[in-house]
Amino acid sequence: MKTKILFVLFVPIFLFSATSDAPKDYDIVPRTINFIIFAAILYYLIAQPLKNFFINRSNGIAKRLEAISEKLKDSKNKKEAAIKRVDEANVLAKDIINTAHKEAENLKKGVEKDLSQDIANLIKNYDNQKEFEKRKMTKEAVCKVLDEIFAEKNLKLDQSDLVDIVLKKVG
Repeated sequence: MKTKILFVLFVPIFLFSATSDAPKDYDIVPRTINFIIFAAILYYLIAQPLKNFFINRSNGIAKRLEAISEKLKDSKNKKEAAIKRVDEANVLAKDIINTAHKEAENLKKGVEKDLSQDIANLIKNYDNQKEFEKRKMTKEAVCKVLDEIFAEKNLKLDQSDLVDIVLKKVG
């Protein structure tokens, strides 16, 4: 880098000193020496703060880049964890759905069983009620016939005739 600076400083000297038409002015040497001294003082005063500035800037950029890469890693980890939780939730949802279907099927079978038993009980109760009503009607018919028979005072019947009359009324 020092060679580049020296090259940049001395190239104009050689370019301007190569003209032969100009009057011979030898004050170029003191000016060149003054410029070199000025450049050296400037380099001495500015070089270290410029180096520190650029080092601090590159360190700051490196720190920000590192912080961003950490955030990126955290984001990737969180994304993977979220995807894993979503997959677990999907599996859990499928299990819940399967369990709900099984419970619904069991409830359906239980309700069908209860309904068939209720229907059988209703049919049995209906048959019992029908039989009870038949016996009741038979008793009423027999009572009515007997009341008619006993209401007539001059009617004389023996037991076989009475049974035949009751059977005809009931039947």
